[in-house]
Amino acid sequence: MQKIKLKNGLTVIYRKKKTKSLAIEILVKVGSNNEKKDERGLSHFIEHLIFEGTKKRRTSQEITNEIEKVGGEINAYTSSEKTCYFIQILNKHFEIALDILADIIQNPLFEEKIIEKEKEVVNKEIALVNDSPRFYQWILFEKNLYKKHPTRNPTYGDSKVIANLKRDKIVKYYQKYYTPNNMILTIVGDIKNWKRQVEQKFVAPCGKNIQLKKVAEPLAKKIYYKVEKRKIKNTYLILGFKTVPRNHKDSYILDVIDGILGRGQSGWMFNEIRAKRGLAYEVGTHHTCSQQYGYFAIYLNTNKKNIIKAKKLILEQLNKLKGVSASEIIEAKNYLEGSFLLELEDTQKLADGLAFWEQIETAQKMEEYIHQIKKVTKSDITRVVNTYFKNYCLTILEGK
Repeated sequence: MQKIKLKNGLTVIYRKKKTKSLAIEILVKVGSNNEKKDERGLSHFIEHLIFEGTKKRRTSQEITNEIEKVGGEINAYTSSEKTCYFIQILNKHFEIALDILADIIQNPLFEEKIIEKEKEVVNKEIALVNDSPRFYQWILFEKNLYKKHPTRNPTYGDSKVIANLKRDKIVKYYQKYYTPNNMILTIVGDIKNWKRQVEQKFVAPCGKNIQLKKVAEPLAKKIYYKVEKRKIKNTYLILGFKTVPRNHKDSYILDVIDGILGRGQSGWMFNEIRAKRGLAYEVGTHHTCSQQYGYFAIYLNTNKKNIIKAKKLILEQLNKLKGVSASEIIEAKNYLEGSFLLELEDTQKLADGLAFWEQIETAQKMEEYIHQIKKVTKSDITRVVNTYFKNYCLTILEGK
């Protein structure tokens, strides 16, 4: 792995990988957690607009066709702390992929007619998420898990804010955050002269340093319930806890717990709730840890009459962790090692992972991940369970 910083502040990470494909990703350190009340959804909205034309490529069709006509993929996503744009393509098309990525990031048009058109698209996306219980259950959970932290606000934003956005506000937000010193560029593939080409394409001037505002989230002092009724057949339940960010040592212990409770169809939760009792179709765990926050959650869908029984089983499995055996811990570690390394066989996933860890602290931390997992002990697991798995937040999207 090679890492450099250009004169304009852009961090560039290159990982040589001898495959037929390559991946390029640009991570912009801005997401919904950066937004003020009257900006909610702006990070995600700009992600949409970036693909809608530059001076060189006037339409989204021109941008996407250059990649797709040679079998590549171009896409993006926005989260609470970042916005990422990526291209996955054959190695021989590196130059055109780099040119397109640099062009859309540095030269978006933000035309008025496109802004108005995209407002409709984004509001349809918001409606789609809210209409789908499998998506919306997480919106409901995060909103109730956090009391002050901006992670409680959905990344898609506020439809009223989106509807009233003006071009000058969009441009001002873009100019503040889309600066080279607020970005990380990752390249995974087998490329010669990549440094020279990057220097030629990414020429925007350095901007002001951006610091993500830290919010003190209060500790959970009691169990919290939230029920929302829907005209649907299934009931969706999430039970979770506030935990720690990725750079905290306990995040690795929580990963091992995730491997014990939630891996595939052999995790404890799946086995007890679905395999043995048939109480749910979809059941699992989710451990998320980012730059400034983290949580651990168990989710399932079931019949409304099974909620009490399902909750009881979840709490029993969490308590059972205190007596986890050495062999079960080893199995979880092997699972994490295998899934982690297999995922990184994909050049795009590797480029995304490098960018993620660089934003957290340094991309080198990704190389140390398996070592940190293997260090976890039974006493670590017991301590983490006693520390974080106390006062849970339970959200229920209740069906008929």
